[in-house]
This record gives sequence, C-alpha cells and structure tokens, in this order.
Amino acid sequence: MTQEIIHVYLMPGMAANPTIFEYIELPKSQFKIHWLEWFIPKPKQSLLEYAKEMCQKIEYDNSVLLGVSFGGILVQEMAKIKAFRKVIVVSSVKSKHELPKRLKIAKYGKAYKLLPTQLLNNLDLLAKYSFGETITKRIELYKKYLSITDKQYLDWAIEQVIFWDQEAPNPDTVFIHGDKDMVFPHSCQGKCHIIKGGSHIMIINRFKWFNENLPKIILDKK
Repeated sequence: MTQEIIHVYLMPGMAANPTIFEYIELPKSQFKIHWLEWFIPKPKQSLLEYAKEMCQKIEYDNSVLLGVSFGGILVQEMAKIKAFRKVIVVSSVKSKHELPKRLKIAKYGKAYKLLPTQLLNNLDLLAKYSFGETITKRIELYKKYLSITDKQYLDWAIEQVIFWDQEAPNPDTVFIHGDKDMVFPHSCQGKCHIIKGGSHIMIINRFKWFNENLPKIILDKK
C-alpha cells in the first residue's frame, strides 16, 4: 500500500526569500516540501486579505503550514481561512500581547511610518530587525537571505506586525521558539517547544533540530 505523502508549505520571514529553508530536509518517503514566497501587497490590503491570496498558492488539501517570524504571523491568519493538517509557527509571536514594547510604542504618533524608509537605506538596520544577530553576521545573512527591498512591501509588512490584533493563540497551533530570540523575546511562555540557545535565525543555524523533530511534531509523535 502506497504511503500518503504529506505536503509541507514553508513561509519565510519579513523580506526574506525561501532559501532560509535550504537546510530543512524531511524524509521524502513521507513528506514533500514547498516553498512559499512573498508578493507585493495591493495598496491598503489587509493582512487577512493578503492571507487569502497566499492560501490560493496551497495546492494540496490537508497540508502542513510552517511560518517563520512575520511569516509565522501570516500563517496564523491563513489558518483562519483554510483548514490545515498542522500549523507550525517558528520564532514569532502567538498574539499581539507578545509584541516587543518598542513595536507597541511605535503605534503612537504613527512613528512606525518613519521606519521603512530607514530600512531601505540601511541594510544593517533591515538585517537587525529581521535576524537580530551581530553586525557582521547580519550583513552576511542579509546578502544571502533578504531579497525584498520594495518600499511598498516593507511599509505594509511593518504596519501589519505593529497592528496585528490577535488576542489569543489558536490552541491547535504548534509554536517553536528559541530562548535566546532577541527580536521576539517574550514568546517562550505558554504552550511552546523551547529550543535552548535558539536565536531568531534558528531555522538556519539550528536546522538539525528541525530536521529531527519536525516529522515527529507533524505526525503527533512528540
């Protein structure tokens, strides 16, 4: 009897291209990986509307959806539209209450509108908000993994994070977080798989953990 193939869709973080998943490997006898990519949003498009468009790229029913960082926020919105076998959120937040204080403060006076222009003109700053590593490491990672510098996208993406209004996490969602994540440092509380020493980029530098544990998490063996 032929074993069912489980389709796994991977959504990268803000401004990142899907090559952040280049080291993620799952047994091909059981899983097939699909990379999702950001597209430029329509003017004033809501995150939920964007999620609806992204859902159209999901070709297979009963698939698994995994998102990293801002991609983790997006997949939580996608799960409100379409049913998935499993939704996995990595290095992200479970609700608006876990957003860092600096982002909550940015709402007032629309100070957040100043941020995207700075990001476009400062590769290190963009890398800092995306990866949160040391300066040298950030630049190296930026050059390799961050490919979207479109101002419309960045303005939109930052605004969606700051104004995300989810009050509480979906109890069926699986959350994976590093205890050394400096971008979203308040997301290790509650129901969550904690990776000791894991940073915001652990999908890249702790890929062995994911390769070993994702199959068990997807199949509910852990």
